[in-house]
Parts: sequence; structure tokens; C-alpha cells
Amino acid sequence: MAIDLRSDTVTKPSPGMRDAISHAPVGDDVYGDDPTVNSLEERVAQMFGKEAGVFTPTGSLANQLAIRILVAPGEELIAETNSHIVRAELGAAAVFSGITTRTWPALNGLLRAEDALAIARPDSGPYLVSTTAIAVENTHNFGGGTVQPLSEIAALREGADALGLALHLDGARIWNAHVASGVSFVDYGKHFDTISVCLSKGLGAPVGSIMLSTKDRISKARIWRKRYGAGMRQVGLLAAAGHYALDNNIERLAEDHRRAKELAFAIAAINSTLIDPSGVTTNIVGLDLANISLTAAELAQRCREAGLWISALGPKYARLVTHMDFDDAALSQAIEILKITLVTQ
Repeated sequence: MAIDLRSDTVTKPSPGMRDAISHAPVGDDVYGDDPTVNSLEERVAQMFGKEAGVFTPTGSLANQLAIRILVAPGEELIAETNSHIVRAELGAAAVFSGITTRTWPALNGLLRAEDALAIARPDSGPYLVSTTAIAVENTHNFGGGTVQPLSEIAALREGADALGLALHLDGARIWNAHVASGVSFVDYGKHFDTISVCLSKGLGAPVGSIMLSTKDRISKARIWRKRYGAGMRQVGLLAAAGHYALDNNIERLAEDHRRAKELAFAIAAINSTLIDPSGVTTNIVGLDLANISLTAAELAQRCREAGLWISALGPKYARLVTHMDFDDAALSQAIEILKITLVTQ
């Protein structure tokens, strides 16, 4: 069987999760009648100190609902250059909501509040686009799983308040940030007006994200969710998987982080130009292939032929993501495959 490290989205529901799904009380969620999804939305909102939440099938939709509520058509969202909301949601902000975006660059996606605030331009008058909100990604996917410092988040909140700007947290992997940093969910949540969190990455649920905010914003987001075609019926089957994931799979993320670090050290031992293991703090291992002859696509193909699936996310950038279906035995196999593939390039 192939070892799949393309993403932490590739996990399969465990027997316990499947059992929880099969026994979930359900109702029609469009009518607000599904008790399992209602309780999941309330639970996650409380975890982050927010008033309410709305279940969505994807993290991208949770992000898009949030910024739709915060930013009016023709106004501006700013975010880091390689953030998921800008690079990996296929221009949805512009297509669905008429939102323009502008970005600031950051090494490994690491937030510095001053970088974001320096390009913010609120209240720009009738001739220039006005900034309305700032998006922060934690952990930063394309930055290699970077955990954003709470001090910088707090400084950004202070600066945003002074400028009258809203803050959105793309917290798809906020669970990893929490486990790696020890920062509580409430301490993260209090700095943001809207939050998206994903249940189908490291937590292992098959489907689902939650958007969090005030009751008023969530009521508006439900209308847009239906408008975008994501009104769901007996969604408690999926929400039950989310409950199970929260009950059982948060603290175990530390194992994914450990394996990612070991993978990074093993790769650096093969070729130190590919990765600096000190920068791997969560479950994402990003490889810079600039100093070797292989392209990312070629490396991914060679690895695949040997039984290891990885992602090519740029001409010279490859990514490996550890997850709950990747154990120590698979780690040893993956390292051996990489040794053969990289040494013989």
C-alpha cells in the first residue's frame, strides 16, 4: 500500500469515528433541526470564545463566508502573499463577493504585524480601494506549517482596531498551532472577528469546517451558505465525526509533529539544502529543490513510483504532510524511499 503524504486531508475515518457517525441523531439542518450539528457548532464556538458557528463542507467555504460578511464588494482584504485564502481558493473572493485582495510577503509566512499594517489603506476615499479586513493563516500552510506568534497577533489586533479594520483567522490547522505552542483556543479566538477551523485535516474527520463569529454575522453567513448551494440536510452524520475528532484527536497531533520533525532531519541528512529542520514545528515538511536538478514534479513522480505520494506545489517546492494514518513504520519506509530517490537524483 502506498504511503500518502500529499496532505493531512487523506485520512480515513477510524472504526470509532464510523461508529459515532452511524449512531448520530439527525434532522434537517436547513430548518435548524439537526441536533448533532447544532451541538457541534455551539461546542466549537465556545472553545474559541465566540457566540455562534455555522458548519460548512469545506474550509474554503468557511473562509469565503467570513470575508463575505466582513468585506463589501469593491473593498479590500489584505493577506500574506502565499496564504491559502489568496493562492488556493481559486479567486473565490473576487468571483463570489467582488472582493479585491492585496498582499504582503513574509518568510515562511511568519506574521509580523507591522508588515500587514504598513500596507493597510482604510478609508481611501472615492478614487482608491479601501482596506476593510486583514486575514491571518495559522498554521501557515505554504509557509511549512508556521505557527503565528501570539504577540504578533495581539499587536495586529491593536493596530487593526486603531485603523477600524476587521481580522479574520484562517485557522484550518489551528489545532496544530495550539498543540505546538500551548496557546489556548480562547486566547487565539479573542483577537479575531471571524474564524474558520477545519475538522477534516489533522483531526481526521471525513468532511467539515466551522465558521465562527457573532450571532448576527453567523445568521447572515447561513443565508450566503444556502445561496452558494451548501445548505445541507441530515448533516449530523458528518457533525458526529467532528465531535469524535474533537474528543479524541487533538492532543495526538503531537505525534504528527514528532514524525514531521524526524522526517525533516532525515531529509536534511541526505541534502541539507532541501530543508532546515529547525523550521518544522508542526506537521508540514516543505522542501526547497532550488539547489538540485530535480523539479518538484519529477521528485513527486519518482517517489510515487517507489510507493510514496508527495505534493508538487511549485516548480521547485515539494510538500509532505504527516497525519494520523501515518505511523512510525510508515515513517521508516518513507525515509528509505527518500534516501534512494534523492541520493540517486
